[in-house]
Amino acid sequence: MKERVLGKRYALSLVFAGDAYTRKLNLRYRKRRYVPNVLSFPLDKGEGEIILNVPQAKRECGGRGETLYFFTALLFVHSLLHLKGRRHGSIMECEERAMLSKFHIVNTFQSPKGK
Repeated sequence: MKERVLGKRYALSLVFAGDAYTRKLNLRYRKRRYVPNVLSFPLDKGEGEIILNVPQAKRECGGRGETLYFFTALLFVHSLLHLKGRRHGSIMECEERAMLSKFHIVNTFQSPKGK
């Protein structure tokens, strides 16, 4: 996925972190006080970092009707697109869906009985 979006030469670091660390980074670099599910930091023209908060993603995925696997893949693709310079919007959402489809990542969420 990384090579597809950013190219072979792009140096990408992927960090799995928890609430305290991502909240601290979000406050320091974005001046936001909430716990994010993912953060993307372009470090240089051909280098960037993605910090994925798995505990937060786990809390959010069920409410979105998505499996943790699907949602973390979506967050990863979302971050790759941010590192490429994309902004939130319908074009970015289409690119996210296309990338997930290209890699055969589907949502297999099953809602609990009675809901």
